[in-house]
Amino acid sequence: MPGTTPDLLPRDTVLHIRDTCLCLAVQRAARRLARRFDTVLRPYGLTNGQFSLMVALNQPDPPPMGRLAPFLGMDPSTLTAAVKPLARRGLLTVEPDPGDRRSRRLRITPEGVALMREAAEAWRQAHAELDAALPPDLPAMLRAGLARVAAMPA
Repeated sequence: MPGTTPDLLPRDTVLHIRDTCLCLAVQRAARRLARRFDTVLRPYGLTNGQFSLMVALNQPDPPPMGRLAPFLGMDPSTLTAAVKPLARRGLLTVEPDPGDRRSRRLRITPEGVALMREAAEAWRQAHAELDAALPPDLPAMLRAGLARVAAMPA
């Protein structure tokens, strides 16, 4: 019936989920961190996700998109969408894989490297401020714990 409230979960269930759900806690923290680093990287025309993608391309041999997507925790279509604006800006190129013409590799351009040199310094400063604001052992513990979660089967 329109306008009626369905039977809701008991309040103690809602509070228990709010207070114990790792997924919710990580999502909330991730959104806060993402906004923080988006603000830091905005002067360079990058989001935190684009910055991470560009860092992953900083290697002599361009990685295949199929290997890069899982490394970044993305599905291939999300990675493809993330690549397009960076390619339009000339910060990376999409190349055919010489070993498999159906596959694509991503290569950072000299313009991309120059931008990353600047952006990395801003990232470094913002990250140092974040680490300093947390208890001394917490940043390393968080990284180690999140790496263990990321390595778990889905």
